[in-house]
Amino acid sequence: MEFSLFVLEMCFTITALLCYPVCLQGNPNASPFPSNFLFGTASSSYQFEGAFLSDGKGLNNWDVFTHKPGNIMDGSNGDTTVDHYHLYQEDLDLMQDIGVNSYRFSISWARILPKGRFGSVNKAGIHHYNKLINSLLLKGIQPFVSLTHYDIPQELENRYGAWLSSQVQEDFKYHADICFKYFGDRVKYWTTFNEPNVAVIRGYRSGIYPPSRCSSSFGNCSNGDSEKEPFIAAHNIILSHAAAVDVYRTKYQKQQGGSIGIVMNAIWYEPISNSLKDKQAAERAQAFYMNWFLDPIIMGKYPKEMQEILDSNLPSFSNHDQEKLNSTGLDFIGINHYTSFYTKDCMFSVCEQGPGNTKTEGFALRTATKNGVFIGESTALDWLFVHPQGMEKIITYVKERYNNIPMFITENGFCENDKSDSLTEETVNDVNRVEYISGYMVALGAALRKGADVRGYFLWSLLDNFEWTLGFTIRFGLHHVDFSTLKRTPRGSATWYKQFIANHTAEKILMPQHYPGNQLGQHFNTI
Repeated sequence: MEFSLFVLEMCFTITALLCYPVCLQGNPNASPFPSNFLFGTASSSYQFEGAFLSDGKGLNNWDVFTHKPGNIMDGSNGDTTVDHYHLYQEDLDLMQDIGVNSYRFSISWARILPKGRFGSVNKAGIHHYNKLINSLLLKGIQPFVSLTHYDIPQELENRYGAWLSSQVQEDFKYHADICFKYFGDRVKYWTTFNEPNVAVIRGYRSGIYPPSRCSSSFGNCSNGDSEKEPFIAAHNIILSHAAAVDVYRTKYQKQQGGSIGIVMNAIWYEPISNSLKDKQAAERAQAFYMNWFLDPIIMGKYPKEMQEILDSNLPSFSNHDQEKLNSTGLDFIGINHYTSFYTKDCMFSVCEQGPGNTKTEGFALRTATKNGVFIGESTALDWLFVHPQGMEKIITYVKERYNNIPMFITENGFCENDKSDSLTEETVNDVNRVEYISGYMVALGAALRKGADVRGYFLWSLLDNFEWTLGFTIRFGLHHVDFSTLKRTPRGSATWYKQFIANHTAEKILMPQHYPGNQLGQHFNTI
């Protein structure tokens, strides 16, 4: 395809897709997004910042993990990544150009507390985040801050095993207190943890994330117990969340006027059949994945499915713990949603080997196919399938289970497999990313119209970045990054997102009926 024709097609796609928020249902001229809705992009400190030992920062678990040969697909690490630490002003300009009104980022725990509570506060780290926060506010962009995003000072791992010890609760409480003290006068949105379910499962069950602990039947680790340690680590994370929220509520919230929540990875689990067993399996899949953390934080106890299956292998909350959980809770739930899977019962039915089919995973097999057909279009990641309907379904599920506690979509995005730094028409004009985002936004808008209290959407991500164990082989950015020069180049999706934000309350325009390459046309007509 000649470049000019490609550009025309891209422009048509962008213009057509922008119409969706005003054409869902109800008043055809009204946007489902309220005027104070947060539109933003998301990042994390390890994936973006670089500067891994600059200005007094200590080593964290990912610094150590990525420097061990064989842990990262392309042998890379986050020592520099996109150097957001030094180039944040340039990146804030990119955000301002898009028109976002919020930016989700995480504090590097080891940057402000190199040795946790066993050392002094690193004032250079405090100074950096003060500059970042102030610069955001000067541009009219609200900071939306996670206290940790998978990373923890390596000192705490070395001293007492990090999340496997109750001592970590004091460390996290101290870390939270420092952050609220220095930044809370300007930060109005806090989250304690990002995807603790992913960190625990991959760190203590499969062992593919630090601290690389697992049983031989679950992964290739030198130490660990996949059937016990994930639940110990999760227990300490839940109580650490409660400790941090307690500090915020008692010392800071009234004066600072902010809110605090937690971010969970949220997969929609679709029963593979209409049988009662498969429907129950889908519920168990949620119990052993997302509700595992949210139920104790919101309801003060683990899901009944976990209690029934795990029995004494599931840690118990003391009376004091339950009182603390009942008195703290959270103000909102952050949802990172990318994909959906089918779920099949393995408790009463014979299952093939696969993720989810063990006792500690709830006897609920997770599969992407049904009768040989994928649940959605495949992508560059083996776990990410395009299934926009899952967005509305997972929001509705959380709404109904947790009494419509306010929600934020804290991550959603599309990846492409691109190991090259060179720019091409295909890498810059990312039609597939635009189609993915637009489809999921349709579903989000539908959930809003049906009463879900969703207050923001954060796209992953502003830039291509270090994608954990996949290194730099996968790209999620609205902007292409040349990792050798760190040059940022906007993709078509950046233009689309900019125009969407500017026009989400626009007057009604004609609705597209079909988009090549996916099932968006069908989705528009049925949602």
